[in-house]
Amino acid sequence: MTDQDSASTDTTTAEEDAAKRLAALPLRDELRGQHPYGAPQLNVKAMLNVNETTYDVPEDVVDAITKEVRRASATLNRYPDREFTLLRQKLAEYLNRDLVSDGASADLTADHIWAGNGSNEVMQHILQAFAGPGRTVMSFPPTYSMYPLYARGIYSEYIAGTRSPDFTQDPQDVADQIRQHRPHVVILCSPNNPTGTALGLDVVEAAYEAARESQTMVIVDEAYGEFRQPGTPSALQMLPGRPRLIVTRTMSKAFALAGGRLGYLAAAPEVTDALRLVRLPYHLSAVTQATACAALDHSETLMANVEKIKLQRDRIVTELRRLGLTPAPSDANFVFFGGLVDKKAAWEHLLADGILIRDVGIEGHLRVTAGTEEETTAFLESLRRHLQTQRAGAQNHKG
Repeated sequence: MTDQDSASTDTTTAEEDAAKRLAALPLRDELRGQHPYGAPQLNVKAMLNVNETTYDVPEDVVDAITKEVRRASATLNRYPDREFTLLRQKLAEYLNRDLVSDGASADLTADHIWAGNGSNEVMQHILQAFAGPGRTVMSFPPTYSMYPLYARGIYSEYIAGTRSPDFTQDPQDVADQIRQHRPHVVILCSPNNPTGTALGLDVVEAAYEAARESQTMVIVDEAYGEFRQPGTPSALQMLPGRPRLIVTRTMSKAFALAGGRLGYLAAAPEVTDALRLVRLPYHLSAVTQATACAALDHSETLMANVEKIKLQRDRIVTELRRLGLTPAPSDANFVFFGGLVDKKAAWEHLLADGILIRDVGIEGHLRVTAGTEEETTAFLESLRRHLQTQRAGAQNHKG
């Protein structure tokens, strides 16, 4: 037995032992046999698998955050502002600028805003308030893999809707599915993860009108909203007059704050009042609030990196087409692409070259985050070598 075989056996045994100890606990029945959410976290030169901003936080933003966190540290003996008032004001101002850039009216106030420790907690708050035992949550796979886990965590039944063969969504089809299932909460992901495609407002409108018949809450998850293509509007402009519409965002992506854990939403004030009923006391620390406020004060600096990322994303789409692959049009900071004969072999080849991308479990497809120019070049060159080797082998086999 080799050292590698021995190490593999030891790892397997340890995992089996841990599984047995877990199974011995009085776990909830629906959690037995389940696995936690997770993506590989490997220390390689190009980590392009979880859609982080791969640019470092700019030095002036680091300095501003450090200053504000230091100021907050002087009062850590006291609980933070439970209503995170200043943060909500700054988030409303930021979203209003987004609305103005779309040519829409900007009338959001702090009363329309809610935030949590990442968009995961924000989504959890929404489902705790509007879903729960005996209720249903619906989304449309392939989409963000956490949606069914959110539902399971609050004892709701999860309903998996369907998409077109090209993974897009048609307004009438979405409306028909909502009318058929009458879920308590429906989640539309735009731009969608993992496909990167954004929804037209006609889809959101059709979903909302269908949802009115069953008093369904409609969530539009815009985690990647800042990366959308020119002319692609945000669902934020649809909020007026729609009290059961919620638009969620995050600072993890465009603001390069994946480690800061700040997600937020915009909705009617009565929705944010409902979320106060389920949040834990003082759920946003003073440090988190200070960090997010400082980043918002430097949003223009951070958005400059967004434009750089969009250039690399569009470059990836163009180059993958030249390689004979089929990338989906992307409004996000990543590209979903198909046409791979052996996606596992492609993934492993890239990893051997120090490039980690995401296998999202769809045959023939992988997903890559748009990184820096250097990271993008490394990805494209590695994938090109793999495809050339693969095609040469196929040609030799035919010969």
